[in-house]
Amino acid sequence: MSTPTHQIIVCTLCKSAVDQSRPGQDLVDRLAAELDGDPAYEVRGVGCMAGCGHPCTVAFRSPNKAQYLFGDICPDTNFADLVEFARMYQRLDDGWSKASQRPAGLYDKTLARIPAHL
Repeated sequence: MSTPTHQIIVCTLCKSAVDQSRPGQDLVDRLAAELDGDPAYEVRGVGCMAGCGHPCTVAFRSPNKAQYLFGDICPDTNFADLVEFARMYQRLDDGWSKASQRPAGLYDKTLARIPAHL
């Protein structure tokens, strides 16, 4: 069994702007099920990512790659975009992508792109 090299981290405390539910854990479960056959990914939830003004927040990270924080994620509307970005991010040697290269549903949801540790 190989160790995952990529992580998707979802805030589980973010409240939905629509109904005040907390959709994060459900999104963790759905992403984990979708990427179940991909040993490169670990999907997990975390109690807070301090993105409360832009719920639901989702981060992508991998050693020696740029990291991303997305906010204002609608788990139903943006699910396919997150999966598409996960596949793209895995293929990028340094993780760096322009907004125009990311799935259209994430175009205006990037809160941060953090360069890889130099």
